[in-house]
Formats: sequence, structure tokens, C-alpha cells
Amino acid sequence: QVRLVESGGGLVQAGGSLRLSCAASRSISSGKAMAWYRQAPGKQRELVATTTTGGSTNYTDSVKGRFTISRDNAKNTVYLQMNSLKPEDTAVYYCYADFYWRTYWGQGTQVTVSS
Repeated sequence: QVRLVESGGGLVQAGGSLRLSCAASRSISSGKAMAWYRQAPGKQRELVATTTTGGSTNYTDSVKGRFTISRDNAKNTVYLQMNSLKPEDTAVYYCYADFYWRTYWGQGTQVTVSS
């Protein structure tokens, strides 16, 4: 069993920044990939950004150039730096871990961007 604990969410004005953290209870370098998803009220959960153990990153088009995903393998932590936040970024953000044989979700952290 792997536990993922997110932190860093909150309320911010449009144009502001937040950094989300996801701490894992086991080595993230032993997994395939880590990712951030988000789910806005009344909408489906969507993939925001991924980082693979091999070092590649990918982003959904709506956050490219504004969000950066990174990882600290020594701390077993993944980050999501969010800049130039928009009201449409408001959602619950979830950390996701792919360990090949099994995947895990965090409990989520709320991000609210006011206009």
C-alpha cells in the first residue's frame, strides 16, 4: 500500500501562484510515473501533468506555460508549481502514482482562484 499526501492548496486571486506537494510513502523512483489530476464541480476528473521516472513531462494544453511539474526522488515528493492562475483552474487537485502493478490516489487538495 502506498499513501499519497497532498498539501499546498488554498485560495488565491487570479494571476497568483500556488505550489502543490505530494509526499509518497514509498520510493517514487521505483514507480512508472507520477501525475496531478484535477476535478472541478460538475466536471470529470482530468489529467493536468505527468512526470515519468525516465524524466519526461507532459501537460494538458490549458496549463502549458503556466504549470510546472517536478519531482524530488530523495524526498519521494512531487510538486506542481502553478503560476498565472485563472478562475477556471479552480478544482480539487489529486496526486496519482503509477507503480506498474498498482495505482494510487491522494485525498485531494482544494484550489480556489477568485476573479
